[in-house]
Amino acid sequence: MSNSSRNAMLAKIRTAISNGSRGDFHEAHTNAAYLSNDDENIAVRIDLFAHRVAEYKAWVGRCKADAIAQAIGERLMIRGKKRIVIPSDLPASWLPTGIDFIRDAQLDRAEVAGMDGVLSGAALGIAQTGTIVLDGGAFQGRRMISLLPDYHLCIIRAQDIVGMVPEAFTQLETARRNPIQPYTFISGPSATSDIELNRVEGVHGPRTLDVFIVG
Repeated sequence: MSNSSRNAMLAKIRTAISNGSRGDFHEAHTNAAYLSNDDENIAVRIDLFAHRVAEYKAWVGRCKADAIAQAIGERLMIRGKKRIVIPSDLPASWLPTGIDFIRDAQLDRAEVAGMDGVLSGAALGIAQTGTIVLDGGAFQGRRMISLLPDYHLCIIRAQDIVGMVPEAFTQLETARRNPIQPYTFISGPSATSDIELNRVEGVHGPRTLDVFIVG
């Protein structure tokens, strides 16, 4: 680089710094109007959510609100699960007979990890990414019970499925009860890839995820 080119470049940098500007490119993108919600109807949004969740190798089913217990019982029977940990506030109306449901009353890690699985609700679903969000609210319980068991059966209401990620964060912030409460974002069963891109499941959480969309 010649001295004249170098001096010209440094002069532009000094001018930008002194003006407190980050350049036309930055200003144009700072003021850009990004999509923050979708205008699709609820049926399209639910279909997209179900499709995206299934793409992550999770099983997705649908049921009516008055048939949750039956749907849960049939699914647990298919999976061969008999001993399930549940949040302390999970509705009794969700629980079928023939399954040993243990409510979490500060169970220790070994007890939770030894369960056949966990049954919980969810805070939100995101259609754009096929993501389920847990925020520790109603019917979700402690974060630990959704991460340690090998199997997770998650129930999400159709009206809690939003279209896009920004919508989810807006709703989560509005409903936030505890400023230090962590969120759990679930996009399919826990999985990662090794250096040769071989998929390995069950590394950071449940190896198997089943989802019922209710409503």
